[in-house]
Amino acid sequence: LVAGDPAIVHCYRGWWCPKEQTFFRRLLALQEEAEVAYCRIVSISVDPQPVVAAYRAGLGARWTFLCDPDREALELLGLRETTDTVNHPYVPAVFSTFPDLTIHAAYDGYWYWGRPTDEELRADLRAISRAVRPDWDAPTP
Repeated sequence: LVAGDPAIVHCYRGWWCPKEQTFFRRLLALQEEAEVAYCRIVSISVDPQPVVAAYRAGLGARWTFLCDPDREALELLGLRETTDTVNHPYVPAVFSTFPDLTIHAAYDGYWYWGRPTDEELRADLRAISRAVRPDWDAPTP
């Protein structure tokens, strides 16, 4: 999914959460920069595929959205939000990762201010890109 590029992996509650809607607007603002910088964004929720597809289209997002309605990955990752006993969603979490999915930074978004700022995500992706791109420094004579 990340095709050898640095990535932002975003686990979210669902389309219905106002905090998620606000955070998605921020990710949308980074979308174009991520594309030209060869970085990926992946968002994961427990919503069924038709719901996720409609939400993605409505946002105008061009990155990958994954569906985990059976909550297999949620359980494997230990990211079940225990306070929501109706929807049993992911705990809001954001990870900046190396291309091999090694975590560079993790952000607990249960409280909105625990989520990364755009500047933090840019700094993470810059640091990862610098580490994995052998041609990071421009060639000089």
